[in-house]
Amino acid sequence: MKVKELRQLSEGELLEKQKELGEELFNLRFQHATGQLENVMRIPQLRRDMARVKTILKERAPKKGK
Repeated sequence: MKVKELRQLSEGELLEKQKELGEELFNLRFQHATGQLENVMRIPQLRRDMARVKTILKERAPKKGK
């Protein structure tokens, strides 16, 4: 997923997207372990998408401190 598309989502939508990506990543890892996964490159793609979502959420979080 593109960063531009992710930045247009609300915080709630980003949290939902993070949950979906986590579930999909879990399923792909399980398929990989059982030898049923056809496209192994999907795992790193999902990990990057998850990192993008987390980065955007962190940017939007209120700053702590002074």
